[in-house]
Amino acid sequence: MSFVREFREFAVKGNVMDLAIGVIIGAAFGKIVDSLVKDVLMPVIGLLTGGVDFKGLFFTVGHGQFASAELAEKAGAAVVRYGVFLQSVVDFLIIALSVFLVIRQVNRLRTPAPAAAEPAAPPPTPEDILLLREIRDQLRQTGKP
Repeated sequence: MSFVREFREFAVKGNVMDLAIGVIIGAAFGKIVDSLVKDVLMPVIGLLTGGVDFKGLFFTVGHGQFASAELAEKAGAAVVRYGVFLQSVVDFLIIALSVFLVIRQVNRLRTPAPAAAEPAAPPPTPEDILLLREIRDQLRQTGKP
C-alpha cells in the first residue's frame, strides 16, 4: 500500500504536472513552428532561390541520373537527401530562435523591477567630530567664545 501512496504523491506533485503541461505546450508550439517554416518561410526562400524545393534536393551515390529521390530509391541507388537535412536545419534555427525569445521575455518578467532607490543613510559621524561638538557646546554654555 505504501508504493501506491508514494506513486500518487509523486504523480500529483507540481513538478510532474508542470512537466506534462510543458510537453503538451511544446508539442503545440512545434506544430506552429513547423507550419511557419513549411507554409511561410520555405516558399519565400524557394522563390528567392529560383523555385528550388529544398525537400527535393538530392544526389545519388553511384551510377545513374534520376528525376526524383523516390525513383532513385526504387532503382536501388544510394540516395543522399541533403535538401531534407537543410530543411531540418532551418526548422531547428527557427525553433531555437523562438525558444530564445520566449525565455528572454519570461526572464524579463521574472526579474523584479528595481525598487525606488531609498536615500542612503549618511555615514556615522566620526568620534573626533562628536568630541569637538561637545567641547563647542560646553564652551557656549559657559559663555566663552
